[in-house]
This record gives sequence, structure tokens and C-alpha cells, in this order.
Amino acid sequence: MRKQMIENAAHEVATQVRVVEDSIEAVIAEMAELQARMVHARATTRAGFATSHAAFEQLALATSSLIAARGGIAHCHTALAETSKTIPGLRETGFGDLGECPPQEAATPLRVVA
Repeated sequence: MRKQMIENAAHEVATQVRVVEDSIEAVIAEMAELQARMVHARATTRAGFATSHAAFEQLALATSSLIAARGGIAHCHTALAETSKTIPGLRETGFGDLGECPPQEAATPLRVVA
């Protein structure tokens, strides 16, 4: 019973971390779209280059802060993964291959053969 409660709590935290990660990346993508639309709107309206500069600076500041938050969540994710190794019931028990994934450069590209 207690083990199931621990596993459920860990699963809820892991799921929420992924939701937050996905949400941050979605907002970053939306901010990039906003920036592109701002550039297009300035060109379409032929507004002075300096006219919208303050808005671009604010968007850049917000984007930079969001990138920092993304890094913070990545560090949080890593810390949670490390913490799970110390909690009885969540530790790895030696099931399957526990080695790290091979480096990307070690992968052989697929080829079509006749």
C-alpha cells in the first residue's frame, strides 16, 4: 500500500514536470511567432524602425527570462531524478540494461540494401 502511494506520488510529480517543460517550450514558440509578426507588422505599416524598438526589447527580456526558467526546470528535473534514487521504493533494482545510452556518434545510419 505505502509503496503504491510512493509510486503514485512520484508519477504525479514526473507527469507535472513534463507538463511544465512542454508548457514553457510552447510559450517560447509562441513568443518567437509574436516576434515574427511584430517584424512583419512593422514592415507592413512602414512604421519607423525605432518606433517599436521598446516593444522588441521587452519581448527579448521576457524571452530571456523564459529561457532562464526553462534551464531552472531542467535542473529541477535532474534534481528530482537524483532524489528518486534515494527514496525506498523508487530506486532502480537492476532490471534490464542500466547502462547509459550509447553516444549519438556511435549510431550507424540506416542504409537501403537490395
